[in-house]
Amino acid sequence: MARASQSARPAAPPAGDERIVELTRRLAGVLSELGLSEVEIESGDVRVRVQRAVAPVVAAVAPAPVAPSVASPAERPLVADVVSPALVTLEAPMVGTFYRAPSPTADPFVNEGDVVKESQVLCIIEAMKLMNEIESKVGGRIAKVLVENGQAVEYGQPLFLIDPQG
Repeated sequence: MARASQSARPAAPPAGDERIVELTRRLAGVLSELGLSEVEIESGDVRVRVQRAVAPVVAAVAPAPVAPSVASPAERPLVADVVSPALVTLEAPMVGTFYRAPSPTADPFVNEGDVVKESQVLCIIEAMKLMNEIESKVGGRIAKVLVENGQAVEYGQPLFLIDPQG
């Protein structure tokens, strides 16, 4: 009966390749049975390697410890009280982890008091293991950095105050 269901497949491999297909199936079974991540076998001029895809575990673990440091709604009005009409607020365009520098050992992109140009990179927000450079939407002087390095940020959360006249 198993042969009947195999003949119903749309495209059968050529007769010479049946041996490779069968060998691949057996190797996949060995992977599952023994809990291996990779098996390779060579027989004559035929070499077959089967490798199991392993999902990264780090992605789910990394953001969890940072979550409690997210600014609560009660803290946000304090930022609004400090903002003068002349200052421009740069907000997070996505949820992620805020970084002031391109690497842990590098100097920050900008510090308070620095003069920046429009489209200059001010920080990085890591989202889903992708590093997204966040650029200034105006030129001016950095009046205040509102987020700590390594802190989780929410969409729309204020990151910098920029004085366009500075």
